[in-house]
Amino acid sequence: MKVSELIGSRKEVYSITEDTSVHQASQYLREKQVRAVGVVNAAGKLVGVMSHSDVSDKVAAENKCPAWMKASDIMTRELVTVTPQMTLEDCLRLMDENTIFHLIVLDEGQVFRGMLSVSDILRVVASDEKARADLLESFIFPSR
Repeated sequence: MKVSELIGSRKEVYSITEDTSVHQASQYLREKQVRAVGVVNAAGKLVGVMSHSDVSDKVAAENKCPAWMKASDIMTRELVTVTPQMTLEDCLRLMDENTIFHLIVLDEGQVFRGMLSVSDILRVVASDEKARADLLESFIFPSR
């Protein structure tokens, strides 16, 4: 399966601006029920990613005020990206190699198309395994 097949049905790409306060960004994460969002500059170009981990490690753990900080203060700037043509196996390898849980999806024009999470991939893998188990069960216990 390719990334495009997994994210193709998504209607919304979640992002915030780099000037968004960490407090507002955290509320946005909660509202959208996602663990990470893209951070874009004034021109709409992706410049980073802000995740729950960033808030926990760079704000809460350091006892800083999220209302006074901007997303640009804590976002991750070193982005690991994938294209819609990449396979889920390649994505899992990248996540493992970089010890991350989200990948940035950029199209051919380097436009931000969303994020792929380890949860997205696990859902596909679990569904495939269930289908295989059901197929085996139908061979072992045919309908009478």
